[in-house]
Amino acid sequence: MDDLVNYEKTDQENLGLEVPPKGKHVFGMVKVGDKGQIVIPANARKIFDIHPGDNLLILGDEEQGIAILKEKSFLEQLRLMERLRHMEPHE
Repeated sequence: MDDLVNYEKTDQENLGLEVPPKGKHVFGMVKVGDKGQIVIPANARKIFDIHPGDNLLILGDEEQGIAILKEKSFLEQLRLMERLRHMEPHE
C-alpha cells in the first residue's frame, strides 16, 4: 500500500498514483485497534482542523465505504440544505 500512496516518478517499479487533484488527499493507512479505534493521521487532523474533544460523525455506504465528518460541518450542511429547500418554489 505504501507504494500506492508514496509516488516517486524516478522509481521504475513504483506502483504509485500521481499527485492527486487539489483538495484531494491520501493520508496513508491506519490500523484498527482491538477496540475498533483508529488514529487519524496528524496531517489529516491539521488540514481538517480536528482537535481532541471534537465530535465526529461516521457515515457509511455499503458500496463506497466510510466517511468521517466533523459534527459542525455536518450541521452546517444540514442548515444550508434547509435554507435551499425553503427557497425552491412550492407547487
